[in-house]
Amino acid sequence: MASTVDELTVNYEENGVLLVKELDKAILSKGTWATLLFRYQEMTRGTDEYGPEKYGIRRYQKRNGEYRQQSKFTISSPDQARKIIEILQGWIGD
Repeated sequence: MASTVDELTVNYEENGVLLVKELDKAILSKGTWATLLFRYQEMTRGTDEYGPEKYGIRRYQKRNGEYRQQSKFTISSPDQARKIIEILQGWIGD
Protein backbone atom coordinates (compact mmCIF):
# COMPACT_ATOMS: atom_id res chain seq x y z
CA MET A 1 0.00 0.00 0.00
CA ALA A 2 1.04 3.58 -0.60
CA SER A 3 1.59 6.05 2.20
CA THR A 4 1.77 9.12 -0.07
CA VAL A 5 -0.33 10.21 -3.05
CA ASP A 6 2.75 10.20 -5.28
CA GLU A 7 3.23 6.47 -4.63
CA LEU A 8 -0.26 5.53 -5.87
CA THR A 9 -0.22 3.62 -9.16
CA VAL A 10 -2.40 1.39 -11.31
CA ASN A 11 0.55 -0.81 -12.28
CA TYR A 12 -0.42 -4.40 -11.59
CA GLU A 13 1.94 -7.33 -11.79
CA GLU A 14 1.15 -11.02 -11.53
CA ASN A 15 3.75 -13.81 -11.66
CA GLY A 16 6.40 -11.32 -12.78
CA VAL A 17 4.29 -10.05 -15.69
CA LEU A 18 3.09 -6.44 -15.78
CA LEU A 19 -0.61 -6.86 -16.65
CA VAL A 20 -1.61 -3.22 -16.18
CA LYS A 21 0.96 -0.63 -17.28
CA GLU A 22 0.59 2.96 -16.08
CA LEU A 23 1.48 5.47 -18.79
CA ASP A 24 0.75 8.68 -16.89
CA LYS A 25 -1.17 10.07 -13.94
CA ALA A 26 -2.49 13.38 -12.70
CA ILE A 27 -3.29 14.15 -9.09
CA LEU A 28 -6.65 15.95 -8.98
CA SER A 29 -6.86 16.30 -5.20
CA LYS A 30 -4.76 15.42 -2.16
CA GLY A 31 -5.52 14.95 1.50
CA THR A 32 -7.39 12.32 3.47
CA TRP A 33 -9.36 11.73 0.29
CA ALA A 34 -7.29 11.74 -2.90
CA THR A 35 -8.51 11.67 -6.49
CA LEU A 36 -6.25 10.65 -9.36
CA LEU A 37 -6.65 10.36 -13.11
CA PHE A 38 -4.63 7.56 -14.73
CA ARG A 39 -3.71 6.75 -18.33
CA TYR A 40 -2.85 3.07 -18.73
CA GLN A 41 -2.89 -0.07 -20.86
CA GLU A 42 -3.91 -3.61 -19.99
CA MET A 43 -2.19 -6.69 -21.37
CA THR A 44 -4.39 -8.83 -23.56
CA ARG A 45 -4.15 -12.34 -22.18
CA GLY A 46 -2.86 -14.84 -24.67
CA THR A 47 -1.17 -12.27 -26.91
CA ASP A 48 1.27 -10.73 -24.42
CA GLU A 49 0.58 -7.37 -26.06
CA TYR A 50 -0.92 -4.28 -24.48
CA GLY A 51 -4.32 -3.17 -25.68
CA PRO A 52 -5.54 0.37 -26.39
CA GLU A 53 -5.07 3.18 -23.91
CA LYS A 54 -7.66 3.50 -21.18
CA TYR A 55 -8.27 6.24 -18.65
CA GLY A 56 -9.48 5.91 -15.11
CA ILE A 57 -10.47 8.11 -12.20
CA ARG A 58 -9.79 6.59 -8.79
CA ARG A 59 -10.62 7.76 -5.28
CA TYR A 60 -8.49 6.78 -2.33
CA GLN A 61 -8.97 7.28 1.39
CA LYS A 62 -6.06 7.46 3.79
CA ARG A 63 -6.53 5.30 6.90
CA ASN A 64 -3.87 4.36 9.40
CA GLY A 65 -1.23 6.04 7.23
CA GLU A 66 -2.05 4.05 4.07
CA TYR A 67 -4.14 4.95 1.01
CA ARG A 68 -6.84 2.44 0.08
CA GLN A 69 -8.86 2.57 -3.11
CA GLN A 70 -12.53 3.36 -2.43
CA SER A 71 -13.94 3.71 -5.93
CA LYS A 72 -12.99 3.81 -9.58
CA PHE A 73 -14.44 4.76 -12.94
CA THR A 74 -12.91 3.57 -16.20
CA ILE A 75 -13.19 5.71 -19.31
CA SER A 76 -13.02 2.90 -21.83
CA SER A 77 -12.28 4.74 -25.07
CA PRO A 78 -10.92 8.00 -26.49
CA ASP A 79 -14.43 8.69 -27.85
CA GLN A 80 -15.95 8.43 -24.37
CA ALA A 81 -13.16 10.70 -23.02
CA ARG A 82 -13.92 13.31 -25.69
CA LYS A 83 -17.62 13.23 -24.83
CA ILE A 84 -16.85 13.77 -21.14
CA ILE A 85 -14.54 16.68 -22.01
CA GLU A 86 -17.18 18.22 -24.29
CA ILE A 87 -19.90 18.00 -21.67
CA LEU A 88 -17.70 19.43 -18.91
CA GLN A 89 -16.60 22.31 -21.14
CA GLY A 90 -20.25 23.08 -21.83
CA TRP A 91 -21.05 23.07 -18.13
CA ILE A 92 -18.12 25.15 -16.90
CA GLY A 93 -17.12 27.09 -20.02
CA ASP A 94 -13.67 27.53 -21.47
